[in-house]
Amino acid sequence: MTLDSIPLHSMRNLLRLALAVGGVALGQPGFSAEPARPPNILFAIADDWSAHAGAYGTKWVKTPAFDRVAGAGLLFHHAYTPNAKCAPSRACILTGRNPWQLKAAANHLCYFPPEFKTWAEALAEHGWFVGHTQKGWAPGTATNAAGAPREMTGKAFNRRKATPPASGISNNDYAANFEDFLDAAPPNTPWCFWYGAVEPHRGYEFGSGVAKGGKKLTDLDRVPGYWPDHETVRHDMLDYAFEVEHFDRHLGRMLASLEQRGWLDNTLVIVTSDHGMPFPRIKGNAYDFANRVPLAIMWKNGIVRPGRVVDDFVSFIDLAPTLIEVAGLRWASTGMAESPGRSLTGIFRSTKSGLVEAGRDHVLIGKERTDIGRPHDWGYPTRGIVRNGWLYLRNFEPARWPAGNPETGYLDCDGGATKTFILEAHRKNPADTHWALCFGPRPAEELYHLRDDPDCLRNLAGSADAAALLRSLTNTLFRELKQQDDPRMSGHGEVFDQYPHANPAHVGFHERFLRGEKLNAGWVNQSDFEPRPSSPGRQDGGSPVR
Repeated sequence: MTLDSIPLHSMRNLLRLALAVGGVALGQPGFSAEPARPPNILFAIADDWSAHAGAYGTKWVKTPAFDRVAGAGLLFHHAYTPNAKCAPSRACILTGRNPWQLKAAANHLCYFPPEFKTWAEALAEHGWFVGHTQKGWAPGTATNAAGAPREMTGKAFNRRKATPPASGISNNDYAANFEDFLDAAPPNTPWCFWYGAVEPHRGYEFGSGVAKGGKKLTDLDRVPGYWPDHETVRHDMLDYAFEVEHFDRHLGRMLASLEQRGWLDNTLVIVTSDHGMPFPRIKGNAYDFANRVPLAIMWKNGIVRPGRVVDDFVSFIDLAPTLIEVAGLRWASTGMAESPGRSLTGIFRSTKSGLVEAGRDHVLIGKERTDIGRPHDWGYPTRGIVRNGWLYLRNFEPARWPAGNPETGYLDCDGGATKTFILEAHRKNPADTHWALCFGPRPAEELYHLRDDPDCLRNLAGSADAAALLRSLTNTLFRELKQQDDPRMSGHGEVFDQYPHANPAHVGFHERFLRGEKLNAGWVNQSDFEPRPSSPGRQDGGSPVR
């Protein structure tokens, strides 16, 4: 698509956005009086990165490229994914819909429903040059109604390779593949590139953060209260940090390339992660560190007063409306399903820091089957709301194991040094509190005051003092879920358990494993499997959980 071929209604939308920006930005440095044109889009997404960055005050993770984007644009303190697992989180990003609105795509490793178009597909249909490197929407199977593979995030650019700095890191030379994409982009055609790293996803080279990253165990100012403060855990955290920094280095090379080509000023750069770090009680869960993600956005020609810090609550479902608007398209022309998200362009145009837009005071979160390993391939369904410093969770099936059944290796938690350490400690001491927090049964309702208890260790759901607040949060959560036609609200939540897992080799994992079938669960360690079946009502064969 050349500029001359942009539809009239699209150009009007762009001009409307440009005039709104120009109106408040008049006389401010960095803004051009040139006619509006669609910005290019660089969407950079890490794999399993919590909000650990220099811009957020983290000392043990060095992220100069992310910090540059934040300093030259916007830094969001309350950005959330609706679902803290790879495939459903990315589905929310790409469609602008919450997981409970996405049928099978609410689940990890699903058959993605053909009816839900992505913004990358919509841009390509409107003449954009769209591509990605490494991980786009994944894992799972995405085909159109005719059964042909879909390009959910555009054409793949993965040819360039480089020697990785550690054994757990991909050999994909992300930045070089971005160069190939830029070289292939037709002149005068807007482009969109999805930089999908697979870091800091596990596995890690144990000790690499210290041995290769030059870090020290004492660099960590704290270990979350749900893990033991042990050198094994500290090493694991620093190995994670080393991989985050690998993602950031490639981002820095991409920014430098755009700058050298003179394209950076009119490129909308979005940097985030699909969900929190791949550790017990985070990835695949619904606590604050699971769903709260890093988010920085830079666009010199489109963001007023760069360097602002935004405290509004924003959700991944807001990104699709934002991208469609800045592309100059009408949502109705895209063929995408309706989105409850709100475009972030009002925040781009504002001069305010802190709380910018009224109404952005909460987000909804939730999960269904975030992995297999429970009987009948069941999930652990949860819905939640984060509002004004509080997190409320409703667990619809508390009789199930939250991290997957022990006898099948707690498959809803990736294997790694921290997981192994906690499981071994629990075998020595069945009353171990870290195991109970990370892997033990949970009640139907949970309520946490995030300002006083960011680790979500003290459940206040049973407190009489919090009863009115709990009712208010529940009412808001359920009202909005009903408005969004969540099957859980109409008594049909079992539909999520009935959608098939997309890897036939793992369908019916629990039953097949207990029958003695040899199954490969490569994302956990063999030592994660407990020797005998157990019930969440009984932690270790002893007294029932109270």
